[in-house]
Amino acid sequence: MIRCLAIDDEPLALKKLTAYIQKVPFLELAGACQTTQEALEQMSSQSIDAIFVDINMPDVNGLDFVKTLSEPPIVVFTTAYSEYAIEGYKVNAIDYLLKPFGIDEFRETAEKVKKQYDLLRTASVSNADDDNSIFLKTEYKITRIDMNDISYIEAMSEYLRIYVDGRTRPIVVLLSMKKMEERLPGSSFMRVHRSYIINLKKIKEMSKNHIILLNDADIPIGELYKDTFNAYINSKFLSK
Repeated sequence: MIRCLAIDDEPLALKKLTAYIQKVPFLELAGACQTTQEALEQMSSQSIDAIFVDINMPDVNGLDFVKTLSEPPIVVFTTAYSEYAIEGYKVNAIDYLLKPFGIDEFRETAEKVKKQYDLLRTASVSNADDDNSIFLKTEYKITRIDMNDISYIEAMSEYLRIYVDGRTRPIVVLLSMKKMEERLPGSSFMRVHRSYIINLKKIKEMSKNHIILLNDADIPIGELYKDTFNAYINSKFLSK
């Protein structure tokens, strides 16, 4: 699902916009705002994939608002004034809806949003070279990470939290667990739970159902993954 924020100072226009978003199966309404300040608060508290924003806002012009965003999501402008179209594309808006627009026009724009979303998602992880690095696309930035520094990965809906040594916060990427699992070297990483992949070199200790990593993270061991994990431990076990 593509998480969307609707932004319009006119109550009726906002109601119509939110209703349209809710009619498109692959869009999810994450919030509705009448000011850009409300929008900023929403965007700071949750992950937003796309915004539908009116240009003629009373507090901050919609164009200026998008220009202030260091890492803007996918942008669609809505307005009653066609002269803003060119300016809208200058800030990399994916489309422009001229009011009054109907559901058919909205669906066409939604398809453009989905196409862009899918392109970003496909490109969210790529190989760097042969130096054990990967590139992660997160919040419209590309970050290079040494896979040796990854402690563990946690799944949350369509996103992954990647915990990296030396970083106070996890890196959040739009990616499936399966895609990440395929990219990571099996000699160093193992999926031990439906929601967790760990770096095997970061294990500090373990009990029957839990793994403690070097950073003291407590990772549960899922029943479906227990045999594979135990087999790995047994292969490393030192006994007399």
